[in-house]
Amino acid sequence: MEKKISKTREDKEKAVQEIKEKIQKAESVIIIKYSKLTVAEDMSLRREFRKAHVDYKVYKNTFIKRAFNELKVTDFDSMLNSTTSLAFGKDANTAARITIEQSKKYSDKIKAKCGYISKSFADEKTIAALASIPSKEVLLAKMLGSLKAPLSKLANLLSQVAKKTVNA
Repeated sequence: MEKKISKTREDKEKAVQEIKEKIQKAESVIIIKYSKLTVAEDMSLRREFRKAHVDYKVYKNTFIKRAFNELKVTDFDSMLNSTTSLAFGKDANTAARITIEQSKKYSDKIKAKCGYISKSFADEKTIAALASIPSKEVLLAKMLGSLKAPLSKLANLLSQVAKKTVNA
């Protein structure tokens, strides 16, 4: 019987360690409240996170609290109530964007409570603001498009001058 108790404690410690490692590796961690999701909705939600390369997992609040506390972060203690899941993002806004998009899709079933962005606490409003920022790829594409436009105009102008010179 004693083996079983120590095994359970060992499993709990492993879970806390797993959460700590994920928090340390992630650029953003979104703490999500969820309720009344059907299995199909949950599978769809997980699929959307996976497509965006966001690690999404449900953990016990006590494990999450302990992991943050071991990292000397206590800002989340009051937020860890009811059902909680975590979304770990590799950049500052992808996890927030997917969470906000999915909360609109599932209305009152999921909601971003708060987050841990770039190693600091972020409230619900900050998460919503981050979600409105386009992804890095979209921003780069817009920047490249902006840089390309004047060059295209110059190339067109030079080709017109060349055509006029040839025709003259």
